[in-house]
Amino acid sequence: MFDHCLYFNSSALARLAEREWSAAYAPFGLTPAQGFVLRVVLASPGCLSSQIADVLGIARPTATRLIDNLCQKQLVERRQAESDGREWGVYPTRAGKALDRPINDASAQIAKTLREKVGTDLFQSAVSSMHGIRKALS
Repeated sequence: MFDHCLYFNSSALARLAEREWSAAYAPFGLTPAQGFVLRVVLASPGCLSSQIADVLGIARPTATRLIDNLCQKQLVERRQAESDGREWGVYPTRAGKALDRPINDASAQIAKTLREKVGTDLFQSAVSSMHGIRKALS
């Protein structure tokens, strides 16, 4: 009935992907969204919340809330930017840095598992197509 509906199929796929990524990040006490924010901060220490929001394609208030959660877990911290005292950079803490390799390994493993389940070509094609659709609609 809804085989050709972008909304239905993307939402259903998002729920399935959420379950897979939730299981992958559960050992770290993180949701997938928190895990991806941490990965951005680990890759770009000192980035601003607006930059995190842009990279992840989320709203700035959502990025702020996720950063707040990671601050409470003592995985990241905010520091005043040296170039502009009105802005705050986000940096990984020692505990956050300790998760760098394990969380990236877990991410690589879940991506590998998903590629194996659906096939490499379909996986790459789907990700590329979704990225293109996201860009076209934003």
